[in-house]
Amino acid sequence: MKKNKKPEWAPENSGSEYASSVMPAVYSTEKPKKQIHKRRQLTVDDYTNGVLESNTVVLSKAITLIESNNIKHIELTQEVLKRILPYSGNSIRIGITGPPGAGKSTFIEALGLYLCRNGFKVAVLAVDPSSIVSGGSILGDKTRMEFLSRENNAFIRPSPSGGTLGGVARKTRESIIACEAAGYDVILIETIGVGQSEITVRSMVDLFLLLLLPGSGDELQGIKKGVVEMSDLIVINKAEGNNKDRANITRVSYNSAIKLLTSATEGWKPKALTCSALHNEGIENVWSNVNEFMELTKNSGIFKKRRNEQLLNWVKSMVEEEVYRRFFENDEIKKLKQKLDLSVLSGETTPTQAVRSLINKYFGDK
Repeated sequence: MKKNKKPEWAPENSGSEYASSVMPAVYSTEKPKKQIHKRRQLTVDDYTNGVLESNTVVLSKAITLIESNNIKHIELTQEVLKRILPYSGNSIRIGITGPPGAGKSTFIEALGLYLCRNGFKVAVLAVDPSSIVSGGSILGDKTRMEFLSRENNAFIRPSPSGGTLGGVARKTRESIIACEAAGYDVILIETIGVGQSEITVRSMVDLFLLLLLPGSGDELQGIKKGVVEMSDLIVINKAEGNNKDRANITRVSYNSAIKLLTSATEGWKPKALTCSALHNEGIENVWSNVNEFMELTKNSGIFKKRRNEQLLNWVKSMVEEEVYRRFFENDEIKKLKQKLDLSVLSGETTPTQAVRSLINKYFGDK
């Protein structure tokens, strides 16, 4: 019911012109519903246009899509890659490896900053070890490259290795394509560490760089010969202060040793250099040698030959991946494997016999 009532501040002799209507309060017992805003899923056009426009947000999402194992995402990824592939292939691809403590992240940051300040766009694909618990990156290279991450012309993408051999993420090749299509001139691929399996990196880059610590030359025994043989450049980092002399001794030792090894790149003589990434010393010389390498390989046709080999290796690795996935997702293989696992653990069957049984089951007894 409405009631006319004058407000307290109305004049004492005022009339009805100051009256106001008071309505009884109405209360609702229903709780307000929360509005759920669903994010619009990006389409093939969204991904393609975003990458080609160098939109770093879309590029990051595209790489996340590339790394996904979801069947729907794989199909979408391949359609996106098909569209951006013609815009790729124009970068310099550099693989960087080295033992723990060699300062790979500091070196990459110093080199990246030097390149950005000289007009290049740099993408860093830093492959971190995978956490056993979460499956995510442990080291987080973006946090270890604080200054480079602030550069407008730099893009840093830490990716969990997923436990893959050699620490190279399974989808690194596709990520390289995306970065190149986004207009990045130099792609730096950092791997976990040194090992024979670093040949995986060698199969996807133009130049392979091995980063080492100063020493008396004992590293020649500590580092596997295969990794040294794959290297186009060997850089002795931390050549600063009291380490300068030791770094030069190490450089001389490696330059003498690599003369006896077969070069990883036809027509190129590998070199050992020194630098101090912390103090930005020797970085320009490293880049000068990279340019020398690129000029030689492009003029000799080795560059084109190596890129063709990379494409064929890409096909081979994808076939291996698909066969592996189909094999272990097969229902009959799953059932048989459960029985064989128990049999192997009990000692009734040898691992080799178990493998043969699984292979014969999948491909048929032949």
